[in-house]
Amino acid sequence: MFAPTRHLPQEQCGETIFIRRHSGVTRLTHWVNVVCLSVLILSGLQIFNAYPRLHWGQVGADADPAFITIGATGDSGAPRGHLTIGSVSIPTTGVLGMSQENGAWIPRAFPAWLTLPSYQDLAAGRRWHFFFAWIFVINGLVYLSFGILSGHFRRDLALHRRELTPRHLGQEIIDHARLRFPTGSDARHYNALQKLTYIGVVAVLLPTMLLTGLTMSPGVNAVFPFLLDLFGGRPSARTIHFITASLLVLFVLVHLAMVILSGTWNNMRSMITGRYAIRQKGPDA
Repeated sequence: MFAPTRHLPQEQCGETIFIRRHSGVTRLTHWVNVVCLSVLILSGLQIFNAYPRLHWGQVGADADPAFITIGATGDSGAPRGHLTIGSVSIPTTGVLGMSQENGAWIPRAFPAWLTLPSYQDLAAGRRWHFFFAWIFVINGLVYLSFGILSGHFRRDLALHRRELTPRHLGQEIIDHARLRFPTGSDARHYNALQKLTYIGVVAVLLPTMLLTGLTMSPGVNAVFPFLLDLFGGRPSARTIHFITASLLVLFVLVHLAMVILSGTWNNMRSMITGRYAIRQKGPDA
């Protein structure tokens, strides 16, 4: 996230100037998030593998219809992986539904190289998941407190009325599709699409993922029984948790693509040292 923009005249070089784009707290919490999310995703897939079916409603067992299933069919010599959503089944042989271990194919929703630990161990997966989930929550509270107290949210994420007009949003979508990224003074600030995306992640995706995760805990249900009613039961909460986590993975992939396409080194430097290079027009331009 952006820190207050400050020129660093001693580092000015021709038409390129450096600004302080990210504060120290933002950079630190960002990299802690990277570690936490990586562990949470990999350990979450380990947990999912223990029961690779998602249900909707108050009940969810083998005999109940599944909303989403990742599995394999066929004999052990020629298994076929599949992803089933409702009544639609998509072949996923070689990707999902089975994993090759010790030279043999075994039914497994996500392959060994995508889970933590790599071997099937629900207890270990839960320990990794819960430990880093609390670190993630604490790190998030630090970031939220800093964002509010420093004015970062008000200054950098607040949307202006003109940014929400169909014409403005449409032009930004076209510019992104054509890989036209902001330059000069426009590169100092988030654009409307970035603001809407970050607000959606911080205010919707992450809280939903946290609350649905808590809803799956019987101990939490005993203290906060309203969570079961809010999400329609543990099976529904598990399904929503999986969907929000998948959307978060999609956000990370798009975010990484934008970082690479808009300048890998410049973006990485800004998130490590805080310095971000901007090309300015020359006096004769």
